[in-house]
Amino acid sequence: MRRQPAAVLAGASAAALASLALFAAPASAHTPHHTTSARGHSGHGVVFVQNDDVEGNAVVTYDRAADGSLTKAGTYATGGLGGQEEGTGPDHLASQGSLAYDKAHRRLYAVNAGSDTLTVFAVRGDRLVREQTVSTGGSFPVSVTVHGGSVYVLNALDGGSVQGYLTIGGRLVRVPSWHRGLGIEGDGTPGQVSFTPDGSKIVVAGKADNTLAVFRVGLLGISARPTSTTLPSGGVPFALAFDAKGRAVVADAAANSLDTFTVGRNGSLTKTDEAATGQKATCWVVRDGDYFYTGNAASGTISGFAQHHGRLTHIGDTTSGAGTVDLAVSSDGAYLYAQVGATGSVTGFRVHADGSLTNVGSVTVPNAVGGEGIAAS
Repeated sequence: MRRQPAAVLAGASAAALASLALFAAPASAHTPHHTTSARGHSGHGVVFVQNDDVEGNAVVTYDRAADGSLTKAGTYATGGLGGQEEGTGPDHLASQGSLAYDKAHRRLYAVNAGSDTLTVFAVRGDRLVREQTVSTGGSFPVSVTVHGGSVYVLNALDGGSVQGYLTIGGRLVRVPSWHRGLGIEGDGTPGQVSFTPDGSKIVVAGKADNTLAVFRVGLLGISARPTSTTLPSGGVPFALAFDAKGRAVVADAAANSLDTFTVGRNGSLTKTDEAATGQKATCWVVRDGDYFYTGNAASGTISGFAQHHGRLTHIGDTTSGAGTVDLAVSSDGAYLYAQVGATGSVTGFRVHADGSLTNVGSVTVPNAVGGEGIAAS
């Protein structure tokens, strides 16, 4: 794999970081070649889809109509390569969150697993402008999370690691001292990194070692070691979302269930609920208000759950396509979009008041069979 030169950062104090902003050079700031059929207008919203093409990763943008249907608006090269983890099927990255949209700052972050890099796009309606491509400080990045001016990337190979960045003067700067190895043994890989809603912690779903690792986040970065919780009976925490109270709702790919955990101030996790999907390969989860939805790859379905007072109730399953993987919800909560890895497509669903789903159509994403990474505005 190609590696980018390491970013240079003098210390991690606020003063040092501020001074660095005056001298930091852009990593690769330019507007790349892209194809587009729109003029930067997003109408009712935009869906961003990463194709994870090993010959050249790209993000494809789709305009969302009032009825939830999608129309292709443009294709934007990330400047890096997609990747495929050995032994995977319709989910080449075996992860959740490889594409992250920061609505507050209108930025889109995309991992390039085959290049060990992270790409930063400015979002202008349904148009993207590539601003940077930076090193992830590790091997095979698969997930990215953002909160305020901080960004963390999860690298899946070589034992796994997380790498942190700060946004300084509108530029993303890698902080070498914000790098933490996960020490995963063998060939297994972690599935996701995610900030807690208040930004005080990041959680790593360690599907490889059956562990949820919680790092505390402070002004000078993350804690030296995580507080780790191992799921019982060989559970496989693949991915997670958070409810309105900040509880972690975790997709357990071994039990095919959603498990709910409270997150303690010190990073400890306490399990409070478990709800089975009755499906196979329950690996992905997304929240839409009081509802949660899982992507069940081996069943080709989406399972819906209503949450009341912290308890999940299964409300039904909806056919979505072979190899259903990553999921995204529109910012107004009206539509759910599912990547279907076996066909390289995205299927949309209207979300009704009772949480039920109605199919509103599919689009085929160019060069996206096995691709993962989806976000929506």
